[in-house]
Amino acid sequence: MRHRNLGTDLTEYTNPSEILAEINNGQLLMVDSRRRNGLILIKRFHAEFAGPGAAVGGAFDVDSGRAIPVGDFGLVCPQSPEERQKAFGIRRHWVRLTEQLTAKPTALERAQMILTQFEQYFDGETVAQIPDEALALLVGVFPQTIRAARQIDN
Repeated sequence: MRHRNLGTDLTEYTNPSEILAEINNGQLLMVDSRRRNGLILIKRFHAEFAGPGAAVGGAFDVDSGRAIPVGDFGLVCPQSPEERQKAFGIRRHWVRLTEQLTAKPTALERAQMILTQFEQYFDGETVAQIPDEALALLVGVFPQTIRAARQIDN
């Protein structure tokens, strides 16, 4: 783990287990809002995506079993109560966006929608590196459905 001072404490992580340790210790952090990045948090029966500016850690994520950084990943410590409140609101926004994708009636549609959303924000190479299992848990489908949707897109 390395630190760079960019006005706030930015922590860049190269190892997902370091990220998970930080999140599971109960400390509230937020995904760096100045980067094209995010974090997929794998819970017991589902996954959540926290995009730029979203709060992670704290009491919300102590049950995370795995953390998958996406893009040019970095975490920062919120510096004020206002910044923490804003980060909570942004996290809710990302959860609602994912919920909208899960409203599609068929599993293949949900798989295609999550891939489309990620490809609109990240480059194709970055999306190709995200495990099928993680994307599947985001929208409630089987990993093989994500694989099928990837093949349709290619």
